[in-house]
Amino acid sequence: MNKPITIALAGNPNSGKTTLFNAMTGARQHVANYPGVTVEIKEGACRHKGQVLKIVDLPGTYSLTVYSEEELEARKFILERRPDVVIDVIDATNPERHLFLATQLMELGVPVVLAFNMNDLARARGVEFDLGQLSRLLGVPIVPTVGHKGEGLEALLDEAVALAGNPFKAPPIVIPYGLEIEKEIARLEAGLRAAGQDGSRQPMRWTAVKLLEQDAEALRTVSDAGLRDETEKARTRIAAVAGDGPEIVMADRRYGFISGACQETIRYTVEARHTTSDQIDFVLTHHVLGFPIFMGLMYLVFQLTFTLGSLPMDALDQLFQRLGGIVSGWWPEGSESLLRSLLVDGIIGGVGGVLVFLPNILLLFLAIAVLEDSGYMARAAFIMDRLMHKIGLHGKSFIPMLIGFGCSVPAILATRMLESRRDRMTTMLVLPLISCGARLPIYALIIPAFFPSAWQGRMLWIIYMIGIALAVLGAKLMRSTFFRGETAPLVMELPPYRVPTWKGLAIHMWQRGWLYVQKAGTVILGISIVLWALTSFPRLPAEQKQALPPDQQRTAELLHSAAGRMGQAMEPVLKPMGFDWRIGTALIGAFAAKEVFVAQMGIVFAVGDADETSEPLRQKLRDRYSPLVGFCIMLFTLIGAPCMATIAATRSESRSWGWALFQLGGLTILAYVVTAAVYQVGQFMQWGV
Repeated sequence: MNKPITIALAGNPNSGKTTLFNAMTGARQHVANYPGVTVEIKEGACRHKGQVLKIVDLPGTYSLTVYSEEELEARKFILERRPDVVIDVIDATNPERHLFLATQLMELGVPVVLAFNMNDLARARGVEFDLGQLSRLLGVPIVPTVGHKGEGLEALLDEAVALAGNPFKAPPIVIPYGLEIEKEIARLEAGLRAAGQDGSRQPMRWTAVKLLEQDAEALRTVSDAGLRDETEKARTRIAAVAGDGPEIVMADRRYGFISGACQETIRYTVEARHTTSDQIDFVLTHHVLGFPIFMGLMYLVFQLTFTLGSLPMDALDQLFQRLGGIVSGWWPEGSESLLRSLLVDGIIGGVGGVLVFLPNILLLFLAIAVLEDSGYMARAAFIMDRLMHKIGLHGKSFIPMLIGFGCSVPAILATRMLESRRDRMTTMLVLPLISCGARLPIYALIIPAFFPSAWQGRMLWIIYMIGIALAVLGAKLMRSTFFRGETAPLVMELPPYRVPTWKGLAIHMWQRGWLYVQKAGTVILGISIVLWALTSFPRLPAEQKQALPPDQQRTAELLHSAAGRMGQAMEPVLKPMGFDWRIGTALIGAFAAKEVFVAQMGIVFAVGDADETSEPLRQKLRDRYSPLVGFCIMLFTLIGAPCMATIAATRSESRSWGWALFQLGGLTILAYVVTAAVYQVGQFMQWGV
């Protein structure tokens, strides 16, 4: 067979599916960009005994009944793209639960191979399988595997290639649902034929079953009103006889079939006992100890990401500075050149200012990969789920929100750990409200400038708490409007603890880091050039510049540029917040990165080499603005206009410019409304006093 064989990997979350995918494909993998696909589907390739195999890692899902985007995309891929073989990865330590998806795949009539993964853990727990007999009962090949060790991989690919060459080798299983339901299935099959839906893309029995289960995607494909009416009547007749809806009765029959097959073929040689995982969980998920342990581990993640990462980050920063110096050296000292300014200030300064975060991002995803691959991340979600559920988010959403205190970009990338797109989108859209480390220089400049020592710590705490409160309210609003629906419950079992493999950790870390460089970096390059152009054009005439004192030349250039003119044009709009053109111009520059606001304020006030500790700049701010304006500056930079790297990350992860621009516009409008209200109320109170 010369044509590449397409193999789709399906399975429940935490079944070890991605570990098998990594073992099969190694570094030869990428995120597939299928039109209309809203969740991540990975593709890879390998060669097995001379045959080229295309491996597709589908989103983890518990069934093929559409309740989430993951289930929809997995099902659409199997139905529409028709892979040659589907390998369903089963957690061998909990086969009865995982075989539910397998029965649905087999009912669909696709060629299926079952990989009984984590076979070593099952044996350690005293579980023995008669896989030959189980294979005969289910009608599909079964191969025991240990994904992280590569055990059984050759045999698994042998079975997949053999089945692709003879797809009728394993006939699809037919689960008997009982006389009453089978009668209704037959009626609906006849109705489908009469309506001209001959099931060319999927078996008619499968469609009839899905109609009885009230599957939203199946109902959407049925346009015949008579068939819809017949489906409702069939459901009513079944419920009258069985006492429950068809979806409940059929799920019970599937689990009954699975249970019967497992009882015939699985033997437990050791009495039920507390496993090592159970003993560890007694401490790590304890109702008192679990939360502080989790917070301690998150603190270690922060330390790893933002403390250990500081050295390579500083090294990269110096590298880009040296690169800028080398490029500047191509022109005579003191000469002016637009090309030099573009290369040094626009491209190297803009892109370099974002790429310096790469060590932090790599370390962050290394830490997340350790927590995920070891099995602890599921426990963290379990610990936080009750609290996060109250604000309409999944327990795992707490991890990206915690990371957001360091930087919004890796926090948005970390939303990939959330299985539901609703949860991912809600979390990433409100994440910029969590006060990131880039805002800290602004607070460090403003707070000492306007507030006495006794209030400085309190003001910092207040501004952080405002961000958290707005993020909570924003999440509630998102879940009640754009992303309605129940928060995804933690229905997954807690996987056993495992020792992560270096190969798996390296792949997870590098894949996510490379996406940051590849996707966010290209967008950031374009935005950097635009921002450079806004702050550089139109040029101040040379005679006007030379007539000014040297310390005022840069201020005059900025004021004459498009950004400066935009700042002046914005002043009437900014006035309700207490801002003038100086603050407006600095806010435009701060779109590149929040901390740039400090340097931009130094430029407009003609304070050389200004940073957050600059006392001359603080004095100029005190002379011109009130403490109320200082507080409003912090409030606006907290809420509004996320930096370009955040917008690029949101666009990358949501795969939509619409959502990225909605985040940018929505947060900016919210910032304007809140800040203007605070300023006006503050002014009224001062006037009243």
